[in-house]
Amino acid sequence: MGILLVAIFLTLLLLRVPVAAALGTSAVAIIAWGGLGFQVVSFNFQAGIAKFPLLAIPFFILAGVVMDRAGIAERLVRLLLALVGGWRAGAAVAAVLAGMFWGAISGSGPATVAALGGILIPMMVRQGYAPGFAGGLVAASAELSIVIPPSIALIIYATLASTSIAQQFWAGILPGLLMGGALGVAAVLVVRARGWGQRQKPPASLGRLFLEAFPGLLTPLVILGGIYGGVFTPTEAAAVGVFWGLLVGLFVYRTLQLKELPSLLVEAGVSSAVVMAIVAWAGLFAWTADTVGLVNAFSQALLEWEENPLLLLAFLNLFWLALGMLLDAVSIYYLTLPALLPVMTHLGWDPVWMGIVMTVNMAIGQITPPVAVNLFVSARISGLPIEQIWREIWPFVLASVLSLLLLTYWPWLKDLFP
Repeated sequence: MGILLVAIFLTLLLLRVPVAAALGTSAVAIIAWGGLGFQVVSFNFQAGIAKFPLLAIPFFILAGVVMDRAGIAERLVRLLLALVGGWRAGAAVAAVLAGMFWGAISGSGPATVAALGGILIPMMVRQGYAPGFAGGLVAASAELSIVIPPSIALIIYATLASTSIAQQFWAGILPGLLMGGALGVAAVLVVRARGWGQRQKPPASLGRLFLEAFPGLLTPLVILGGIYGGVFTPTEAAAVGVFWGLLVGLFVYRTLQLKELPSLLVEAGVSSAVVMAIVAWAGLFAWTADTVGLVNAFSQALLEWEENPLLLLAFLNLFWLALGMLLDAVSIYYLTLPALLPVMTHLGWDPVWMGIVMTVNMAIGQITPPVAVNLFVSARISGLPIEQIWREIWPFVLASVLSLLLLTYWPWLKDLFP
């Protein structure tokens, strides 16, 4: 029945059924077919989301929405452009830096594109960049949001793999910086090769720009500093992030009004519901796959590669990259981690390190067609045809894959994980 479970799921995906519905429908169909008992559906649905660490997800989503509406992104971009605008490729570098920084606020790739795309894409087009390149660069920079903490994807992984969320967050900092550097280099090379970009005169009011952006710059320090300083847990840090964003928007920038709070809650609630629906139904799918023996069969198949772990890592990376082109990170974690955790234990692999490698694959999937959710959000924000962005995304995919290979195979980097 394991093969039938996978077949139903894939058929539904090909019919363009939403991922959460495909996961739930295939699982319920096998439960009914195999007489596993319908009472497990409600129990597993509730158990899949009734976990304290997962409370961080809606709070981080709300924090990102609040800080976007507060105008933090616009002030951040102005400061970054003032700092690096003297370079010919300064606007491209500013876009990458903005994506890295906003990733430390939103924790979501599509949310980062939505927050920054309307600012960065027109700015780069005005400086002579091809619109498709500008849209692709913003989408690629946003992939860092699920690697750099506080990442929603890493919260899900840590919950499933029973690793510390704080430890998983800490492990994402270096890979995020490495990927950001690789994307920056790729962007500069493309800009120079095509003769784009303009040098910006240094602003006379750099100090004023810094002061305007300072409350926003403090946000990652408040969230991550509180976690690693032992002041609060990651879940509590997410709630603190919401109140910090409200404080900045209501009383510092005064760009928010109390009457806007209901709309902020609705927007964050819809986004949170989408994520948690996938979590709930994917949990039921994982339980069903385990019950019918699919998880054990997959684990045993992987263990046949134990004599050549480097080759197994290559296979897993290709497998995750292929899945990332079709599915979201949350679904992939639930589909593959139950089978992979015993393999990691048997081979002595560090689950924190493997979580980062796996998440980097998911990040690359956000910018790799055909699904490429970041590209679709970028196309919607910019009004460009998606094909125009697809043509420009490949240098950034290559840079991201090179970063992935370094993280996977360079022992010095692996030894840095706590």
